[in-house]
Amino acid sequence: MSKVIRIGTRDSELALWQAHTVQKKLNDLGYKTEIIAVKSDGDVILDKPLYELGITGIFTKTLDIAMINGKVDIAVHSMKDVPTALPQGIVQAAVLERANTLDILVHKGNLDFLNANGTIASGSLRRKAQWLNKYPTHIVEDLRGNVNTRMQKLKDNNWNGAIFAAAGLERIKLKPTEFIDLDWMVPAPAQGAMLVVAMQDDEYVLDAVGQLNHLETEIATYIERQFLRTLEGGCTAPIGAIAKYNEADDTMSFKGTLHSLDGKQKFEVEKNVPLIEWKKLGFFAAKEILENGGAALMTELRAQLKK
Repeated sequence: MSKVIRIGTRDSELALWQAHTVQKKLNDLGYKTEIIAVKSDGDVILDKPLYELGITGIFTKTLDIAMINGKVDIAVHSMKDVPTALPQGIVQAAVLERANTLDILVHKGNLDFLNANGTIASGSLRRKAQWLNKYPTHIVEDLRGNVNTRMQKLKDNNWNGAIFAAAGLERIKLKPTEFIDLDWMVPAPAQGAMLVVAMQDDEYVLDAVGQLNHLETEIATYIERQFLRTLEGGCTAPIGAIAKYNEADDTMSFKGTLHSLDGKQKFEVEKNVPLIEWKKLGFFAAKEILENGGAALMTELRAQLKK
């Protein structure tokens, strides 16, 4: 049997780049494929902050429905956009090798504002909270849209800079010369990784896509998403997480953060464990934060984000 694997994707430049990357890998393995682009609500509704749209998975929902209805066989996502609980019948088929995990600040050639008052832009609650924690006198404006739209908005406004995921800009060759790595900022869980999902009963597709899986990335993103799920953050609360495998001593290191929306409260956890203990690493790290005051902040965040 050699059916054509229909690859569902959003129609932004970055989403299409990701879909074509998966397509090439499957083609190289001898599979037939076609790409089907679908517009998501998250791309269409640009005038509301993400958390006001009320559901995590705003970018993945349209493709989930297309897959459940049999219009596409797989969907390709930036893994950080995918809710930790997948819809019934849909499973994680492969996690591709991770790209750059860093957030970067794209600026306009002058960084003096870092030592004074400044205005930067980001639509992410996590980036906003971490920025305000470090630069409490700054203003963070909301910035929505796909990567190209956000870059254009940065040019059109008198902001000092805007925060982007390095991986997204690098993938579509939009990374400008005027940027700085925000290596102090803890990225979103699974940032820089691409996820392919499929229907759980589609053995042909699962077997094909499974060959693209990168085990080290799968384990690291599992830990980060377990941390997120245990804190019950969905895609919207200001939660950062990064797990890394250390080959030298066969350990996993982990760093996780939870902030209040204004950045004033910060909870942080760092762990380093033998590789064999990876399965519960995210869970125990999140429990530590919850037991040390994080639970009260999560309750507060839920109330604020429901308003």
